[in-house]
Amino acid sequence: YVLTASGQRVLAAASDMETAAATLGRQGGDHVPAGLVRVNATPGLAQGFLIARLASFAAKHAALDIEVASDIRNVSLERREADIAIRFGRPQDGDVIAKRLARVDFGFYATSAWCRRAGKGSDPVFVGFEEGGAHLPEATWLARHFPRSRIAFRATNQFAQATAVREGAGIALLPHFIGRGDARLQLCDLGPLPPAREFWMLTRRQDSKTLPIRTVTDYLVQVFSDESALFERTGD
Repeated sequence: YVLTASGQRVLAAASDMETAAATLGRQGGDHVPAGLVRVNATPGLAQGFLIARLASFAAKHAALDIEVASDIRNVSLERREADIAIRFGRPQDGDVIAKRLARVDFGFYATSAWCRRAGKGSDPVFVGFEEGGAHLPEATWLARHFPRSRIAFRATNQFAQATAVREGAGIALLPHFIGRGDARLQLCDLGPLPPAREFWMLTRRQDSKTLPIRTVTDYLVQVFSDESALFERTGD
């Protein structure tokens, strides 16, 4: 279905009304962030990093509510599916403010037993993405560089893959912020690694000065900066 010209005008007016209503709904006292702020991120980032940190942040702000949702697809800020989106890669379009948060490097993680097997020259057995994630860059890179290797366990996201690795299912290509977050996993040397990627934070331009959203974005910028070493390959 395609909107008519009249429909487009009505949609624009309705969007302006929705934005105004959302802004009013977030008003707290003077200099007090209040209301709901919705953050959307990849499943691995949400479960492996954001939820713990944003939960503790929300606990310090009595009137600020935070919702964290995860999705592989890119949600629409313009349709108000989220207030803040954190994505891999800088967007090329849309009336949004984009800020780079972190460089994301990858490594092969496994239990010590699996790393010893790999070190002795055994063929690696992997934990990877299920069919719905086969198009993702890490999945295609792994398929290209290890075309004959067995994938013994498949899961929908990298945080779930780390759980399977911890239980001995095999070796997974994980972002360092997930692999380093579990003391029971260690790095395995299997040779070359995929290129780094970047996390970018996106917000609607008209919301850039809204106190609750700005409060959360400022915190996210700070926490990613403080913990940048968690994301990057050591020695770079």
